[in-house]
Amino acid sequence: MNIKILFSTRIIRLFCYGFLSVVLALYLIETGLTEGQIGFIFTLTLAGDAGISLWLTTSADRFGRKRTLIIGALLMLMAGTVFILMAAAIIGVISPSGNEIGPFLSVEQAGLTQLIPNEKRTQVFAWYNLVGSFATATGALAGGWLAQFLQSEGWPALDAYKVVLSGYAFGGLVLTILFLSLSPAVEVKESASAEIKRVLGLHRSKSVVMRLSALFALDAFAGGLIVQSMIAYWFHVKFGIESGILGSIFFGANILAGVSALLAVRIANKIGLINTMVFTHIPSNILLMLVPMMPNLPLAIGFLLLRFSISQMDVPTRQSYTAAVVAPDERSAASGVTAIARSVGASISPALTGIFLANPALFSLPFFLSGGLKIVYDLLLYRSFVAMKPPEEK
Repeated sequence: MNIKILFSTRIIRLFCYGFLSVVLALYLIETGLTEGQIGFIFTLTLAGDAGISLWLTTSADRFGRKRTLIIGALLMLMAGTVFILMAAAIIGVISPSGNEIGPFLSVEQAGLTQLIPNEKRTQVFAWYNLVGSFATATGALAGGWLAQFLQSEGWPALDAYKVVLSGYAFGGLVLTILFLSLSPAVEVKESASAEIKRVLGLHRSKSVVMRLSALFALDAFAGGLIVQSMIAYWFHVKFGIESGILGSIFFGANILAGVSALLAVRIANKIGLINTMVFTHIPSNILLMLVPMMPNLPLAIGFLLLRFSISQMDVPTRQSYTAAVVAPDERSAASGVTAIARSVGASISPALTGIFLANPALFSLPFFLSGGLKIVYDLLLYRSFVAMKPPEEK
């Protein structure tokens, strides 16, 4: 039952993230903010999330995983309820990118790892990511078309976008109810190593986790340059397309991303986790850099979809690898610390993207910076960890 609940909360949460992400930047534009101010707000959003998540995830095993997840859901509810995003961004949970944010991922995956056998870990994580991508895709489609439909019925754009934001808040309420139904089986079990000196919940694997965290922060910084809300805005300005079409584009993109995460399991079984992470990620980043070079909308959409079709193969493999190379009693902390590193990395870059988008000469620069930095990350990851095999590959 716990596994079903954790998969259900993943689906609902990612639906809400996708539901809001397509219209979030458009909503803030309607409130009178500039591109630079929007980028700064997104940075505040992600920075606030990083701080909250660091506190929650590193104490989740002691405080209680169930309680931590409930707090995260309440923060999501609060952020959606408070329409003045400048305040909610700092202390709430809002995802500008449509991707996972908050303490949920680390705590849920720690619980899942405890509930499943080791040999099923990568497969379960792949399905966990697949249902999340499908939920994000459906949410993006629903949010974009709902906003466009309301405007076609005579609603002011600002009010239409506020309806979407209200739906996001309702999702936080549903998550709270579901997390309340989790059983004690998801909680960490006491072990003989409880008295070991720890730093952020880590002991033996601290060096490995810190090296991984530094690399994941670089990858997330690069990804933060092109969060989904900003890509949607780029397509809106570049080609003049409306929110409904944007929702359809990201519906297809996230469906492809979800399938790519599932295919990663078969590839990893043949060539290994690290090789799968690197050898699928580099081509996806080359495709990303080609998107702004396309002369028309169909080609730009085509290359974006091609990129998404292989872009997520590194996600379940990365999560599985992190859980595999640390001690069993460090998995929750390792997942939390690496997730926080990604949040910190991603929190900085949207402000830069806002500046770039406000300058016509630099309008497409985020695509090139993001793709280039991600390739640097891939090469450094391969060099540092190709020799460190998870147990199933030894």
